[in-house]
Amino acid sequence: MELSSVPTDAALRGLAQAVADETLRQRLMLVTAESCTGGWIAKTLTDLPGSSAWFDAGVVTYSYEAKQALLGVDPRTLERVGAVSEEIALEMVSGALARFGAGVAVAVTGIAGPSGGTADKPVGTVWIAWKRRGGYAHAQPFHFAGDREAVRRQTVAAALAGLQKTLTE
Repeated sequence: MELSSVPTDAALRGLAQAVADETLRQRLMLVTAESCTGGWIAKTLTDLPGSSAWFDAGVVTYSYEAKQALLGVDPRTLERVGAVSEEIALEMVSGALARFGAGVAVAVTGIAGPSGGTADKPVGTVWIAWKRRGGYAHAQPFHFAGDREAVRRQTVAAALAGLQKTLTE
């Protein structure tokens, strides 16, 4: 799935506000587990005043070791499929919920570039996963175009849009 354009700061704020409103309405806490976005999802959410009422924690895990230690990602999965994969996104989102008291979580892992891509996983390849406590995790692949900032910005937007969908389904 591709977004048609790179979202502006205002667009990201609007998506974050929609997530905030729904999370607060449902009296849930939210947690983020981020790799390629480096905490940008958490920053966008916590830029909103009053976010402490519904935002629990954000974890940035770039290395395999951090994914294992902080989110409980299985090292065998990392060895088998690599960090940028459906399996790792699902393990990250499940691990985030298991480690924090939140009711909903999002996890992202991808290749923002400009280097690091391969034929199988080119720059712009991103996996995003969402999960509600007590529910099943689901993940979706994305292929974003543009430079590092564009890929990351589109990832934040897709993560927030997916959170909104997860909260309202």
